[in-house]
Amino acid sequence: MGEIQNSQEYQSFRSSVPQKKLVVDDDDKKEWTMYDTGPRHIKCPLICLPPASGKAEVFFKQLLQLSTAGFRVIAVEYPIYWTMKEFCEGFKRLLDHLQLDKVHLFGASLGGFLAQKFAEYTHKSPRVASLILCNSFYETSIFQQTNSAPTFWMMPALFLKKMVMGNFDKSLMDPEIADSIDFMVEKLDSLTQQELASRLTLNCMNCYVEPQKLSGVEVTIMDVFDDCALSQEVREEMYKCYPNAKRAHLKHGGNFPYLSKSLEVNIFIQIHLKVFDDTQYSAKSVIQDENRPGSSNSVE
Repeated sequence: MGEIQNSQEYQSFRSSVPQKKLVVDDDDKKEWTMYDTGPRHIKCPLICLPPASGKAEVFFKQLLQLSTAGFRVIAVEYPIYWTMKEFCEGFKRLLDHLQLDKVHLFGASLGGFLAQKFAEYTHKSPRVASLILCNSFYETSIFQQTNSAPTFWMMPALFLKKMVMGNFDKSLMDPEIADSIDFMVEKLDSLTQQELASRLTLNCMNCYVEPQKLSGVEVTIMDVFDDCALSQEVREEMYKCYPNAKRAHLKHGGNFPYLSKSLEVNIFIQIHLKVFDDTQYSAKSVIQDENRPGSSNSVE
């Protein structure tokens, strides 16, 4: 237990990247947690949204590795919201507070669903330049919990945690994937009952994405070929929703490839963002990139 938690890279992250708390709602109890790395002058950064079980720091490998390549990367952890409209309005206020007109979103599982819904919510006045959807979905009915979702707020934390952990396969597997599960379980244990209940409510309430409203958004669908919580059928439905999307496949990675296979994931992220180089929506500092050793080596 705790291989990632005790790793030098994670300790370096904890000691070098400050955690920020922001309140953008009228309710001062609704705090956004945020980690912001890379050049601050970049006004169209990559923002990472965690899954139901995660916290902002689950993207520490992206925050560290991509910022050294010149990218501005922000990982956020949303406060307790019970409806999709609440989340979208809160996230919009957060971007306004950070003075970010448009952003790239990397969303994992529920984070990917929220990213799609935010792009849909703001489609008339777009705030999303592009989407990277990792092990994600476009409708909540796949979890078969839409009838139960309204009662999650009063269910015991232990019951809610068991709901989430039922998707964590602990059978024989790659040690890095096993370590990623252990790390996510530790993060899951640190969530309060209300935090977890609100996330599972957003994850399971009757809701779906209208992909036609995202037609102007560059999309990459990232998924794994090994076992994860989502079925092949769900993945195929995502491809149908976004027929023009780029596909980033990992042979292995489990539910949390951004932790277990971060180097591969980060290469895919850089390929996705490369389209925006030399535009106003670049997430990368040109000066840093030019001076970076080996910057001409890219994967196409």
